[in-house]
Amino acid sequence: MSEALTTSNRTDAVDEPPAPPSPSDLRRRIGRWCSGTLLMAVSAPVGCRLGGVDGVTPAPQLLAFLPWLLVPGAVGLGLAVGARWQLGIAWGAVVLAVTGTLLRPYGGEGPVARGPVAAQLRILSANLEFGQATPGLLQALRRDRPDLVSVQECSPDVCAAALDSAEVRAAYPYRVVTGDGRAEGSALLSRFPLTEDGEVRGTLAMPRAVVTVNGVPLRFQVAHPMPPLPGQLGVWRTELSRLRAVAAARGSTATVIAGDFNASQDHAAFRSLLDTGLRDSATTLGHGRTPTWPSLTAPPLGVQIDHVLVSPALEPRSVRFLDLADTDHRAVLVEAALHR
Repeated sequence: MSEALTTSNRTDAVDEPPAPPSPSDLRRRIGRWCSGTLLMAVSAPVGCRLGGVDGVTPAPQLLAFLPWLLVPGAVGLGLAVGARWQLGIAWGAVVLAVTGTLLRPYGGEGPVARGPVAAQLRILSANLEFGQATPGLLQALRRDRPDLVSVQECSPDVCAAALDSAEVRAAYPYRVVTGDGRAEGSALLSRFPLTEDGEVRGTLAMPRAVVTVNGVPLRFQVAHPMPPLPGQLGVWRTELSRLRAVAAARGSTATVIAGDFNASQDHAAFRSLLDTGLRDSATTLGHGRTPTWPSLTAPPLGVQIDHVLVSPALEPRSVRFLDLADTDHRAVLVEAALHR
């Protein structure tokens, strides 16, 4: 009888269901899970940036918005603190510290040529989004009177036709207009004589010319590589590497590469281009993080993917970001001194 009772008591003890977690335990579990998810999403692109690689989708896309990764990183750290998750607190602190150190400007320093100034140049780069912003470009040409103009997404029917008008030809008698399609077309306008100098092979037109500015030759290259779309990262890297080859082969020739690079200073492929000795004009002047895309949210929120890169023969003096109607990009206007 005694043994039967003992067995029955043991069976009852084994079959007794576990106590449900308390509300506070449940909140901590959810907090840890949410914290870990956010910190993992931030750690992947930050790790790529730290390692000097662009990685695979979605790392390159997230790298463009590196400064804004501080927000989910901070939320992840806050959730870890609320959940009393020691590992998550350490993880979040490290992620935020590393991200902060990576925000330093890149590509704004380097040697500057000294000597007589051959000319003060105004250089404008504008992406017209399928030619829609052509009226805004024409207004900028009249108002700001740039000397060299790099135009991307210059559609043949709207943009190219407008640039062929008598008014524009009188102001810019020297030009290269090339490419078919609304996004593929590009244009290069100059107040100074130029000679076509080939192009960078790519999905979108990227023409080049040698401009003679008061006796000084200057190589002017339009930049418009494909964006880092999922499944097309190889095309993006290849076309940026071709622009890098132009920069690396420039020798002592004054060089400007201006356009929509579809890359920021947080992309390894773009930093490789800067490593040839070109400087980003906006970064040199303390505006390396001023967003140019998307214009719907810039300047409060966005990324700088439109750049005017210059060789040491050019000394950036000022930079402005122009808001043109009907385009998702802000135009970049740089004033620079060209040294002999």
